[in-house]
Formats: sequence, C-alpha cells, structure tokens
Amino acid sequence: MAFLAPVPQPIGIFPQFYAASPETLVLKEKVLSLTGDSFSIKLANGTPILQVEGKVMSISGRKKVSDMQGKHLFSIVKEHFHLHATFAAEDPAGNKLLEVKSSFKLMGSKATGTFTSQNGKQEALTMRGNFFDTTADIIDETQGGVIVARIDRKILSGKDIFFGQQTYGVQVAPGVDLALIAAMCICLDEKNNEPK
Repeated sequence: MAFLAPVPQPIGIFPQFYAASPETLVLKEKVLSLTGDSFSIKLANGTPILQVEGKVMSISGRKKVSDMQGKHLFSIVKEHFHLHATFAAEDPAGNKLLEVKSSFKLMGSKATGTFTSQNGKQEALTMRGNFFDTTADIIDETQGGVIVARIDRKILSGKDIFFGQQTYGVQVAPGVDLALIAAMCICLDEKNNEPK
C-alpha cells in the first residue's frame, strides 16, 4: 500500500490533530442505526483519537465530537432546506466550521467540504468516487487537486462485519487534520444512511 504524499501546506481546523506522518483512521459504517449511536474513531494502531456521541431522537441527527479528554470540539448537524443533502460541523458556540454538500451523479457520488483553514485560507475538499464502493479520494481543490485522504475498504484485513457495521480505513496525508477528515466521513456516512 502506497502512502499519500505530504501536502504542500497544512490543511485543517484543529492543529493538534494534524497528521505528522501518514496515518490511517478506522471508522465503522452505520447500517440502519435508529438510536443515537456513540463510537470512537481510532488510528489503525488502535489508539482512539475522537469520541462521537449521537443524540437520540434529534431532528438534525446531531452528533457531538470530543477529544479523548472529553473536550467538545464540534457537533455535526444536518442542515435543512437545501436542494442537496447538506451537513455542517459547528463549534460549541454554534459557529459553522465546516459545511459538506453532496451532489448527485449518475455514477458514484461527489461531496464538497468547505471551511476556513487555521491559516485563514478558504479551503474546498472534494470527495470523488463512491462511498459504498471500494475507494474514494478526498482532493484539495485549492492546492492543485492533491489527494489529502483516501477512503479504502481494502486497507484493513477482510470485511470486518460486526453487529451490522463494516469497518473501513481512511488514509490521511501528513499535514492534514485528522479530525476534519473524520468529520467529512461522518457527514458522508450520515448522508448515505438517510432514508431514500
């Protein structure tokens, strides 16, 4: 497996989560979750880095994301009244940090996450590929189309089906915010698990 190259400039919102070396996040895909689900996001070596707490019966499907010391970093909510499915990551005060909009394509899927990076630069990360297929790339459109993360169901050994959840890996390039990429993946998973 080839690692992703370091990005030319750091990309992200939370500097404490910038990957110092190539990292792989391990996430569990939800399948028909009707409750407020809580789970940890871990590195491939098993180290938990984020805790996600779902809110039962929340109309916006609010998910609270905290670091492992319990500090609330952001919440993920569904934004209503948009033509395409739109999710946002909001800081504890309710300010929007990240917006993820999906668009429909005949083949595969596309979603774009927009945010202001720690250095004040407007960023756009686009997911290309099919979230349900084997791979999808997350590309930084503002840095010349460089791949900053790759969702890959083949990274991990076997198809880890456990209580209706499939585990998949997300390779993250050095210099990219692991919490930001995790937020994008949670938004994509929420979108893909919405009733059709």
